[in-house]
Amino acid sequence: MPERAERLRVVIADDSYLVREGTRRLLEDSGEVDVVAVVENAEELLRAVREQLPDAVLTDIRMPPTHTVEGIAAAHAIRAEHRAIGVVVLSQYSDADYAVQLLENGTDGLGYLLKSGVGDLDDMLRALREVAAQRSVVDAGVVQRLVELRTAGASSPLAVLAPRELEVLREMAEGKTNAAIAQTLHLSESTIEKNVNAIFTKLALSDEPTPSRRVAAVLSYLRDSGRR
Repeated sequence: MPERAERLRVVIADDSYLVREGTRRLLEDSGEVDVVAVVENAEELLRAVREQLPDAVLTDIRMPPTHTVEGIAAAHAIRAEHRAIGVVVLSQYSDADYAVQLLENGTDGLGYLLKSGVGDLDDMLRALREVAAQRSVVDAGVVQRLVELRTAGASSPLAVLAPRELEVLREMAEGKTNAAIAQTLHLSESTIEKNVNAIFTKLALSDEPTPSRRVAAVLSYLRDSGRR
């Protein structure tokens, strides 16, 4: 019974039957997730969330009726009504604007993953646990796209960052803590802290203390730069 209590209760939303069922089986076979509802549109998603009160939601970005950004709208509605429920939005598009639109009013409890990475069970489970814990997750591919846009110009302010600082910036934008970044890059936490401080100083960003606020600051900076 204790093991059961640790499982994440998840609702899945996708208009593709094959994707819905494939994702459900993948998650349930992990032994770490109970899929409490599987639905095909945003209206059914909101209803299922109210009825089931899951720990987290995994939803496609495009669903009926317009197949535009129903998943993002649903995520905002869920977070407004149920602050304890995390939401991961899945998209096949690495367009950074979608991620920014999802996170523009706050990053806590929200994640944005590319569908190309859905087959990586560990990444998906990590994302669900992160948002359920009221943290944020942004797909590395989206972060890379933002950085590429930002560094495209010869006069890019990112040019002032050292190679290691640029690596740390990418990890920060994915929502990782200093400890997690240190583990990923095989460096000490104190070294990461120095790099983070240097990044915020060089880019003239306010030094936000929490991972989610750091994500918001970094994504906002990278997004705005890509439009100039």
